[in-house]
Amino acid sequence: MYYSSGNYEAFAQPEKPEGVDNKSAYLIGAGLASLAAATFLIRDGQMQGDKIHIFEELAIPGGSMDGIWTEQKGYIVRGGREMEVHFETLWDLFRSVPSLEKEGISVLDEFYRLNKKDPSFSKARVIENRGQRLSTDGDLTLTKKAIDELIHLALTPENQLQDVKINDVFSKDFFESNFWLYWCTMFAFEPWASAMEMRRYILRFVHHVGTLSNLSSLRFTKYNQYESLIMPLVKNLESQGVHFHYNSQVKNILVNSVGEKKVATKIEYVTSGKEQQIDLTENDLVFVTNGSITESTTYGDDTHPAPPTHDLGGSWQLWKNLAEQDPAFGKPGKFCDNIPPENWFVSGTITLKDDKVTPYIEKISKKDPHSGSIVTSGPVTVKDSNWLLGYSISRQPHFHSQKPTELIVWVYGLFSDKPGNYVKKKITECTGIELCQEWLYHIGVPEMEIEDIATHSANTIPCYMPYITSYFMPRALGDRPLVVPSGSQNLAFIGNFAETEKDTVFTTEYSVRTAMEAVYTLLNIDRGVPEVFGSCFDVRVLMSSIYYLNDRKKLEDINLPWWATPIEKHTLKKIQGTYIEELLKDSKLL
Repeated sequence: MYYSSGNYEAFAQPEKPEGVDNKSAYLIGAGLASLAAATFLIRDGQMQGDKIHIFEELAIPGGSMDGIWTEQKGYIVRGGREMEVHFETLWDLFRSVPSLEKEGISVLDEFYRLNKKDPSFSKARVIENRGQRLSTDGDLTLTKKAIDELIHLALTPENQLQDVKINDVFSKDFFESNFWLYWCTMFAFEPWASAMEMRRYILRFVHHVGTLSNLSSLRFTKYNQYESLIMPLVKNLESQGVHFHYNSQVKNILVNSVGEKKVATKIEYVTSGKEQQIDLTENDLVFVTNGSITESTTYGDDTHPAPPTHDLGGSWQLWKNLAEQDPAFGKPGKFCDNIPPENWFVSGTITLKDDKVTPYIEKISKKDPHSGSIVTSGPVTVKDSNWLLGYSISRQPHFHSQKPTELIVWVYGLFSDKPGNYVKKKITECTGIELCQEWLYHIGVPEMEIEDIATHSANTIPCYMPYITSYFMPRALGDRPLVVPSGSQNLAFIGNFAETEKDTVFTTEYSVRTAMEAVYTLLNIDRGVPEVFGSCFDVRVLMSSIYYLNDRKKLEDINLPWWATPIEKHTLKKIQGTYIEELLKDSKLL
């Protein structure tokens, strides 16, 4: 497996891998990573679909990419996915998956056309004082000290950040900035989270520094992620004969390690209460989605909170069983044990049944939520919320079956250890009605109307996810297993708890990238995996980031750090009339 850039290999069909007709594939979990891996096995590995088996402990596919309606509770979305144009492997995947909306085009075509017509742009990224836009919204408000700390983290090698927390490398200056407020509420970082992961995000998304406040760099699906992305993938795989085994929980995978060689020899699983096993050879490829941020999810309703739980669940226990066999398979305990109590545990889905709240939504977002256009363009953060409450309203309808009068609102709170401002309870203790009340209070609904609206004009489903930010637990090198561990002949790890260089977890891109790398490695496919977009190596991006990190100041007004000495003030005269001057002007520094 190797990396490539540009479009020379992007549209190439590789030769059929040697011996692929004698191979089979078993994929554990039916989330995005497994569905992507199955697609790459067929498209690029040219494996027959009927030789691919996907095992899922739940009754439906999709993993954390969900969006469902149930007779008992109503509409539920546990979370959303923000995408951008440089998710190289994600778009490589969906260019070859047929759309379910329109015949003759791909999911990528459909996605591209939609976002061209209806681009993302937030008119209010942060609010306070019950629905008022933050006066400094749009500015990053970073001090020179905070900027220097950001730069220092970006320049620190990963091996020096092992088990280091974000609040170990940043001071009060940084945490009081709008940059941190935008950053933590967009990506779900907590102060105790991994500084190593924070560094990856800084390098990976430096090209978005200028759009943190308006979210114009983001791209969104037409409907919820399940209907817009998962269903087309599943339908395409089913049409090619891939076998889906639902209600089938894999308990263990036995791996024989002799010297440097590792071979998965047996899959042990339970289906419909019956213990089963599959004997494997080196020609049987196994792809494991190890760990899950939505494992052991519980749900409440209008009158009951979601029950707190820390049950490990199948995916975590499988990873632990694998890790006991070989240290190369990672340390799952680093991600699923000892999660801090101030973590984000709860989200909620609010279904508004009428338009009583519409004026308050429109006042903040400056958009008619029934227009079909994306409403908030990502999260709206409530700065003065004790929970650090946020909400997001996607394009409506968010479900195909949604009524024209209904609106779907997704809410979450990053701090689970503090009482609310209106409802004097921790978010983990709140019923659906109480969760809705707290949101209504913060968007400015008159207090005399809050109880009636939350009770009679809304249906709210709280959702408790004990492992939702496990990706960001402080970690060391080796805690996540390599996509293909050294010496492995037929076993690979995929998803956001597998290790690949440079890319960032908690993204759809990471799931697809690990899937592509796993398939290309085990089948020795002669086609490059698109490299992670190298914005941090682009001098134009770096110049632009200087401009925005300093809240749009010109170069002459900026106290530059040491690494920018080549363009200090006294050199400006020397670059007049040169290409460097053009670059500085393009980045608005001159």
